[in-house]
Amino acid sequence: MDSNAAFKLFITLCLPFSPWLCTATAYSHNCDSHLVSDLLQLAFDSSSEFSSSHSPGFAKLNRRDGAGGWSPLESNKYQWVQMDLGERTEVTAVATQGRYGSSDWVTRYVLMFSDTGRNWKQYRQEDSIWAFVGNSNADTVVHHKLQHSIKARFLRFVPLDWNPNGRIGMRVELYGCSYQSDVADFDGKSSMFYRFNQKSVTTVKDAISLKFKTMQSDGVVLHGEGQRGDYITLELKKGKLLLEISLGDATLQTINGRSSVTLGSLLDDQHWHYVAVERNKKQVNFTVDADTQHFQTKGEYDVLDIDYELSFGGIPIPSKSVTFLRKNFHGCIENLYYNGVNIIDLAKRRKPQIHIVGNVTFSCTEPRIVPVTFMTSSSYLLLPGTNQMDELSVSFQFRTWNRDGLLLYSELHKASGALHIHLSDGKLKVTVHKSSRSQAYITAGIDLNDGQWHAINLSARRNRVSVKLNGEAASTAHATTQMWMTSGSSYYFGGCPRRAIDAAGCSNTIHTFQGCMRLFSIDNQPANLILVQQGFQGNFSDLQLDLCGIMDRCLPNYCEHGGECSQSWSTFYCDCTGTGYTGATCHNSRYRQSCETYKHTGNTSGFFSIDPDGSGPQGPLLVYCNMTEDTTWTIIQHNNTKETKLRGSPNHNEPYIVSFNYSANVKQLQTMINSAEHCEQEIGYHCKNSRLLNTPGGAPLTWWIGRTNEKQTYWGGSSPGIKKCACGLEESCLDTNYHCNCDAGRDEWTNDTGLLTYKDHLPVTQIIIGDVNKTSSEAAYKLGPLRCRGDGNYWNAASFNTESSYLHFPTFHGELSADISFFFKTTASSGVFLENLGIKDFIRIELNSPMEVLFSFDVGNGASEVIVKSSTHLNNNQWHYVRAERNTKEASLQVDHLPRKAQEAPDDGHIHLQLNSQLFVGGTASRQKGFLGCIRSLQLNGVTLDLEERAKMTPGVKPGCPGHCSSYGNLCHNGGRCMEKYSGYSCDCSHSAYDGPFCKKEVSAILEAGSSLIYNFHESDGFGKNISTHLSAIYSDMTLSRENIEFSFRTTHAPSVLLYADSYYQEHMAAVLCSNGSLQIRYKLQNDKETNVFNIDGTKLANGQLHSVKIDREGRDVYVQIDQLPTLRFNLSSGTDTEFSGMRSLVLGKIMDSSELDKELLKANAWGFIGCLSTVQFNGIAPLKAALRHPSTAPVTVKGHLAESKCGISGSAGSRAITTIHPLADHPGAIEEGKLQTNAIRTDSAVIGGVIALVIFVVLCVIAVMGRLLYRHKGTYRTNEIKGAEYAENTDAALKNHTNYRDAVSEGKKEYFI
Repeated sequence: MDSNAAFKLFITLCLPFSPWLCTATAYSHNCDSHLVSDLLQLAFDSSSEFSSSHSPGFAKLNRRDGAGGWSPLESNKYQWVQMDLGERTEVTAVATQGRYGSSDWVTRYVLMFSDTGRNWKQYRQEDSIWAFVGNSNADTVVHHKLQHSIKARFLRFVPLDWNPNGRIGMRVELYGCSYQSDVADFDGKSSMFYRFNQKSVTTVKDAISLKFKTMQSDGVVLHGEGQRGDYITLELKKGKLLLEISLGDATLQTINGRSSVTLGSLLDDQHWHYVAVERNKKQVNFTVDADTQHFQTKGEYDVLDIDYELSFGGIPIPSKSVTFLRKNFHGCIENLYYNGVNIIDLAKRRKPQIHIVGNVTFSCTEPRIVPVTFMTSSSYLLLPGTNQMDELSVSFQFRTWNRDGLLLYSELHKASGALHIHLSDGKLKVTVHKSSRSQAYITAGIDLNDGQWHAINLSARRNRVSVKLNGEAASTAHATTQMWMTSGSSYYFGGCPRRAIDAAGCSNTIHTFQGCMRLFSIDNQPANLILVQQGFQGNFSDLQLDLCGIMDRCLPNYCEHGGECSQSWSTFYCDCTGTGYTGATCHNSRYRQSCETYKHTGNTSGFFSIDPDGSGPQGPLLVYCNMTEDTTWTIIQHNNTKETKLRGSPNHNEPYIVSFNYSANVKQLQTMINSAEHCEQEIGYHCKNSRLLNTPGGAPLTWWIGRTNEKQTYWGGSSPGIKKCACGLEESCLDTNYHCNCDAGRDEWTNDTGLLTYKDHLPVTQIIIGDVNKTSSEAAYKLGPLRCRGDGNYWNAASFNTESSYLHFPTFHGELSADISFFFKTTASSGVFLENLGIKDFIRIELNSPMEVLFSFDVGNGASEVIVKSSTHLNNNQWHYVRAERNTKEASLQVDHLPRKAQEAPDDGHIHLQLNSQLFVGGTASRQKGFLGCIRSLQLNGVTLDLEERAKMTPGVKPGCPGHCSSYGNLCHNGGRCMEKYSGYSCDCSHSAYDGPFCKKEVSAILEAGSSLIYNFHESDGFGKNISTHLSAIYSDMTLSRENIEFSFRTTHAPSVLLYADSYYQEHMAAVLCSNGSLQIRYKLQNDKETNVFNIDGTKLANGQLHSVKIDREGRDVYVQIDQLPTLRFNLSSGTDTEFSGMRSLVLGKIMDSSELDKELLKANAWGFIGCLSTVQFNGIAPLKAALRHPSTAPVTVKGHLAESKCGISGSAGSRAITTIHPLADHPGAIEEGKLQTNAIRTDSAVIGGVIALVIFVVLCVIAVMGRLLYRHKGTYRTNEIKGAEYAENTDAALKNHTNYRDAVSEGKKEYFI
């Protein structure tokens, strides 16, 4: 067997099952023979030659014939040298030299190939036109092995750059082998059938592969169908390949089982395209050229039933199925294999399995078409026409992505007018101008910038213009002008010359056309573009002749996360609307990664969208962030949080199954759970004669399923693998013979409730309850929301202590999109944060100077840098944030809140970042310019690197980083102190009148008439040594010359005492609300002196709205500020003592010891204070907070009713909003009856309803009686209703009417099943 026959057999066997393996093995079959050295000189051609001794026939590698190689007449970008290999050949490598003994060599070039010497195609690699590195001298040979072999007859070298001190000069060689193929040519009316040996064929697996080339954008390539609805169709639609598969359906003509996938674009370019379809049951791999899509077929079946035959090239019998009345394929198909059968080979050998309809030939007909590419804004093509003709005729085809551009401009004879054809917003506009006025105007078509070929045929005779678009009569448009048109001599396509002397006779007021044109015809004569290329006819600039360089920049789609891609000639755009992502490629998440990060940017509890994997594949999810504690909880609710009751029935033998659906999918939940430090979910089972886990060692009667979809037989409070409930672990079950309370099977209510905390099993997705098939059985289940706390990523940090220390991680894979973010702090002036190297490519981020961060990289286009400069020093030992991103569109760098700097990627440059070394963090591979300081929360494409774990085993690097308060201390408000923690920080609010994680939560209370809160300065027993003992010494033994007092209040009652402080020496100060609602400040600092009274008139404060008061005294000066009004200054009378001696107590509300009060104070003190007091602070003392938080230990005495409330929140709307309970929050719910509930429960419901109604009636009666008594006691008192708050005439009613008070009561209420 000869080598060609053996190779053909190998291809026959392997291609249908592993097409890419076949391609790869071309190199292993000794496909590296010299292809150029034995060619005759006639096989060479070039754009030009410097002389006969520099002709292309001398461009053979290592030869010294002639002048030692090829050189063109001029060295410019339009030069090329090509060779004809005689037949289609597989080329696997190339080599170049310069011209022998000269300074002429090429430093960069591109390859082009063709089957006909026309309609060339540029060699592409890594999704871009590949520029090969050439020579650096005349004699060294530079080899390049092609990543993908070229199969063509003609090869062309096009120089891009050359030695600046010489000329273009080349000697070349190609390496490869002969290429064997079977080809069939379909004329658009023909088809080929492969008939099966039996009536029907049923397949579990299918493998189809072929190559095709065509100029038509539509046509059926392959089709087969069966009787019960099975079919497979491969069809070209608008230059894309559509694969449709249906594995059958119970009802014919339905689309339930149909799967369709589209791949490829611009496939009507008359170049070969590879297609493969591989099916294994329902799994399908669909490949077009280098793009593969994996999908699963719809429907319930996994076999394909085809009746009688498969057709290729079309469907000649329309009556078979009305669904497939479509165009036949017009073009060539090569190496067509179906399940290992070479279809075209059988056809060539006239085997009986093959039936041909129409004209199918076995050689590929190549149309002689010369396309033109208009590349830049200076591109134009000038073609000559026949002057002074009464009939004008022009036709051509174009394709583009741009919405606007000049297609044709021609000045009519003797400048009598001009013909203007252009695209405007994707529509065709045809205008005939005369003296700057439009004489005729035609509009046709829409969306003509769709990348498809569109044909224009324009004819004009005398004063009538006719335009036909895409050959359809329906799109023919006519217009009549008021001028007689006579043809001119010049036709400018695409644009006008830039030089004024060349642009005479051409005018363009819109954009230049960028795209492709072909099939030019002027005056019914086809234009000869080869003569134009050779300079014998017309003129041009910035064109690529003999090729169409259009590319679909949306294939593959580099818009991530579902972003919608659109494009122009030179770039693409991503519409990220509705995706939850931003950026040039929709790569960056709009949302933060956890509740923890929201908290440390100053947010409070509420609903937030989080994106745990950042720019990773998982989308954002909506969660409730509970930030009311030092620990931040992330809460995700499901659809069934209510306690559900089940009643047993002997008619139900099957277990009761309940499923839980969450507001996020499993992968989103898994990502969130993995990033959390702890997760939990409460699960409860209330039972009455209904067992849970059965006897020890017995099969469980009830179990649950988590996200791993595995059966879990442990219950809340227990651990995996232990078939117990919480009481079983604690040995506290009602019956010690069992491991759960419910397993005792008692005829009384009990429960097993606990927390599930094993993260890998959470969340619970199903509960299966088994022991409810007895009439006496009753049960209720309840599953709480998923709750997680802690962010293992946000505070993950490492400290680098020496310049030579670093951490190393696996290679960073960010070929097309790479985002890197981290925090750093340092005192060093420079240092490399991270670096990853490839053979030539690299990526690096560094502190280049104390005020400059540098992001540098190389993806094959040369090193690029993005720099952000700060106006302040970045080495100030404060945390700073850095985010760098590089994608196919741009590279950007963000530092803190400084303006983002971006650099666009070059058009048609290399786009793949190819790295192969380890990733170095905190240093470089050379161990130079290492970073000194801390790096925290380092994330690469949404994945956090575990710096702490790696630092534990690395010398010179320590896990963690102290000193968070230096950066985040300002987040502790209202006197709160920042406390360092290993992972982060916390705010100590013990010296603040506020509460909450950031000391921003108001501590407020409602006081009734006669209520009093007394803070005793002299008591030292109980409220912490750092407060009570210390302050007792200060206030009992020392005098005060200054006070700093702040508080807020809300009331409709006046007069009243807001705050009162006294001493052992009959001195006092007071803040009083006068009868007219104004504020009065009173100071008596000397017993024998008159009281200093300061009235702040003009502001009525007893209006039910929240007001803040700030009083500062410094010696004799007293400063008072109300709300945001200007601060007022008062002075104590001269001679008054400025010292407050021997502090005794601070009183809020009614002053119980009124023996020392004057008449004004006695009058104000009649009722004390009725209303809301909030955030009361006196020289570092927070008496209200002490009474509410530490009533048993603080030196505080409370008389009367004091109820904590949220009344201190500004504005009624805010007050109500903050207390609104959302379904996703962690709160108890009402009981919902389950599906197994029988009618027997209706009687119980009726009894319970009656009891509830009776209780409500009694409560209402009691409230009415109490209100009446209080009303009589209080007497007549006028109330004021003010927008924002309402206070009833008695405090009890005020409390009950207060929204926050009602919410506080409901928050504490629990549902319990009985």
